[in-house]
Amino acid sequence: MLDESLLDDPDALTRSDRRALLRGAAEAGARVRTAVRHAAEAGISELKPDGRPRAVLIAGPGMAATGVAELLGTLAGASCPLTRLTPTGVAPAGGALRWDLPGWAGPVDLLLIATPDGTEPGLELLIEQAYRRGSTVAAVAPAGTPLAEWVQGSHGLFVPMATAPYDQEEPLGASAPGVLWALLTPLLALLDRTGLVSAPPTALQKVADRLDRVAERCGPAIAAYSNPAKTLAVELAEALPVIWTEGTSAGPAGRRFTAALAELAGRPALTAELPEALASHSVLLSGALAAGADPDDFFRDRVEEAQALHARVVLLRDRPSGGISAAPAARELALSHDTAISEFEPEAGGELETLAELIAITDFAAVYLALASGA
Repeated sequence: MLDESLLDDPDALTRSDRRALLRGAAEAGARVRTAVRHAAEAGISELKPDGRPRAVLIAGPGMAATGVAELLGTLAGASCPLTRLTPTGVAPAGGALRWDLPGWAGPVDLLLIATPDGTEPGLELLIEQAYRRGSTVAAVAPAGTPLAEWVQGSHGLFVPMATAPYDQEEPLGASAPGVLWALLTPLLALLDRTGLVSAPPTALQKVADRLDRVAERCGPAIAAYSNPAKTLAVELAEALPVIWTEGTSAGPAGRRFTAALAELAGRPALTAELPEALASHSVLLSGALAAGADPDDFFRDRVEEAQALHARVVLLRDRPSGGISAAPAARELALSHDTAISEFEPEAGGELETLAELIAITDFAAVYLALASGA
């Protein structure tokens, strides 16, 4: 059950936030600015690469590395193949994970490593593989970790991860909201120098500003009735989130929201992109999960019964190219099955900014749902 009273008590929210998730979400803009500075100090702004890499490979543990790979792949588009190296192992612990380069990887390929830990022995073995094959290596991880020595020993590029003083109290979790931007920003700056994405310092500054504005709208001191993230958390409290996305930037934001709901709040969710979502989820919305699917007597005694789980659609939209949109059909499908729908569309801006806004709002919502439900 969701404790709605907790959402409008900032002090109680802070006391219950033992993982510093709210602070991480609120400080995302500051992390971007610190990461830009770290990237410049590491010499990224002075790099003059000899053309583009043939392929970009990304390795790292957990949701953070997955999110980094998804976002970089979306922003790079068709300009260069971008692949996340999926780890193997007997457990999800850093010491048990192993990564392997594909057989074709060689001197014209770029290996990116993103980790909030930096002690994984499997990443040391991966760096050794890349060094033997002549692949260029660049990594973002906390300063002073073994990974920094491993990368520098292979003549790679290491950028210290943007952290805050409270991060030292407890190791950063890969799902913490601030971690994504701390890992992603230096890699955006690097790929900007290679010409694979457009992320100059001015664009990254706009991302930081957009994240700050979202934090002002969605922070713990803002009441639920005017706070879109708290409102969404309440709407999803007793529902199965069905996340539909439209637009290039919205897709990875929706998948990240699904992962954040699972890892932070312990809530299952489904995601799909429009217009295909209308076909793949139409039977789901017309079945037992539809809000209008309860045929029992309205006057029966519900006091001792668990509330039935119903779907709720969350539509994350970027502005689709050409003005063609499946959103009207999505609304019609949901409402025709008495399924409520929540919609989020970012303010106008560059692709990085709109992506940042969607991620920030849904990150806050996942954190509020986690805290108010005691996850």
